[in-house]
Amino acid sequence: MLTYHFKTGGEPLYVQLYDAIKGDILSGVLMPGEALPGKRPFAKHLGISVSTVENAYGQLMAEGYITSMPRRGFYVAEVKTLPKVPETVPVQKTPDPVLESLHTALRGRRWFADFQSNQTDPASFPFTLWAKLTREVLSDEQDQLMTNPPAGGTLTLRTAIADHLRDFRGLVVAPEQIIVGAGTEYLYTLLIQLLGFDRIYAVESPGYRKILQVYEAHRLKTAKIPLDHQGLRPDRLEASGASIVHITPSHHFPTGITMPIARRYEMLSWANQAPDRLIIEDDYDSEFRMTGRPLPPLAAIDMTGRVIYMNTFTKSLASTVRVSYMVLPPALTAAFYRKLRFYACTVSTFEQAVLARFIAEGHYEKHLNRMRQAYRRRRDVLLGAIGQSPMAGCAAISEENAGLHFVLTLKIKKRDEAVVQDAAKRGIRVAPLEAGDAHRFLINYSSIPERVIPEAVRRLSEAVLGREG
Repeated sequence: MLTYHFKTGGEPLYVQLYDAIKGDILSGVLMPGEALPGKRPFAKHLGISVSTVENAYGQLMAEGYITSMPRRGFYVAEVKTLPKVPETVPVQKTPDPVLESLHTALRGRRWFADFQSNQTDPASFPFTLWAKLTREVLSDEQDQLMTNPPAGGTLTLRTAIADHLRDFRGLVVAPEQIIVGAGTEYLYTLLIQLLGFDRIYAVESPGYRKILQVYEAHRLKTAKIPLDHQGLRPDRLEASGASIVHITPSHHFPTGITMPIARRYEMLSWANQAPDRLIIEDDYDSEFRMTGRPLPPLAAIDMTGRVIYMNTFTKSLASTVRVSYMVLPPALTAAFYRKLRFYACTVSTFEQAVLARFIAEGHYEKHLNRMRQAYRRRRDVLLGAIGQSPMAGCAAISEENAGLHFVLTLKIKKRDEAVVQDAAKRGIRVAPLEAGDAHRFLINYSSIPERVIPEAVRRLSEAVLGREG
């Protein structure tokens, strides 16, 4: 009879017995079809309880290592294992560059100042108030929290968003037109399924790279449309054959261009020239216009239902609050619920409830006002530091009055790649606006604490001018 020895103080006895029998099956000590000892005599032989043997046999049966025949007992099953790799086969030692970059990203480098990041400063998030609202929601809305929301999100949150859009963006929509999702990338995938895979999707060039990556991942035909000083060019859009265009009129990424009203009407005119044309308006950081009032969105002047409006709370609250939303025209709203209502909303009911209360009670408006003041002050400190730095004579700033980034243009001979490398040596992360040596750099300042700005600019100036620290 099979004999095994057990360790005290380790794994449970049934696990040890399971491991021992499985090891004998995989190594060939126990052959297919071979009978295993009965539970009671086996337990007596090993000095353990019958239940221990039952549990071990039960796990082996569940995983397919043994079978049971009524009134006959237990037998070793036919288990086909993978062939052993010969020792002569060399193991690949060359690291995969994609995995290496992933490991690097997961480890995360600690930058003194990251002008490439679009994350928010942790100190700006209203943790105390958010915790208070969370406790209130958990106490007051227990039944609602345990109810699955419809595909578009909870009615409470969508109503709060609709009220906010009406009061502060001049956009009058019904809550049913609003679709909530975990990040704009997810909402793009819904739009692709809603609008179709056989159309040409136009994007701004240069533009937000992730948009193009999402479209290309779905194997869509895309058209890169160049810009002029007013934004995307309608003439080039017309020539592209595209029927859908993705634009950022309030604050183009990355150039910072704000599309004037005349060009906006040109875009709407393009959309109205064919029944299948649509505009996806990404209003990602429109709340942070630094001079005057935020510009009205394109969707607010759309009278024919051609504009899909998109926005996110990642800029105004925190980059880790993955709550975004889109507003569909009425005709597309009906089509969405006919075609895609089987999808579950990807934002938890708990998070939606807290955010809805945060907006409805006026906290979001107050938070935005505080953040506008804080970011304006941070921007002014940064612009002042650049103006007083050694690189002031070769630096020009543009598009600094909207959003949370601006463009730094340098009149230098040094290659952009060398500037990036020398800045990195000094703990400064910065990225060119586009590939090549146009000497234009995107400066995001949302994640830079005000206290480190003077030193960050000093180090960046050293990298630009080639001086040693």
